[in-house]
Amino acid sequence: MFVLEFFGGNWNSKYPLIAKSWHANWQHLSPMFSLPKEIRRAVYTTDVIESLNYSLRKITKTRVAFPNEEAALKLLYLGLQSAAKKWTMPIQN
Repeated sequence: MFVLEFFGGNWNSKYPLIAKSWHANWQHLSPMFSLPKEIRRAVYTTDVIESLNYSLRKITKTRVAFPNEEAALKLLYLGLQSAAKKWTMPIQN
C-alpha cells in the first residue's frame, strides 16, 4: 500500500479522480508493481497501443461502409494478423 500512499501524497491535489480510482481498484493494479521494471515498462507504455490503433485505422479509413458486422470483424482480424508479423522487437534487458 506504500506505493498508493506515495502516489496520493504527491498527486491527490492535482489528480483527485485518478487517486480515487487507484484506491477503488488497487487489488487489480498492485500485481503490476511486482513485475520486473523492464516488463512493467512494456506493459504500461502506450506506444504499442498507438501503433496498433494506427494500423487498424489505416485499414478501415479507406472503407466507407461494411456490408455487415462480420465483414468488419474479418477485416480487423486480418489487420491484426498483419500487424502481429511486425512485432519482432524483443523486450530490452
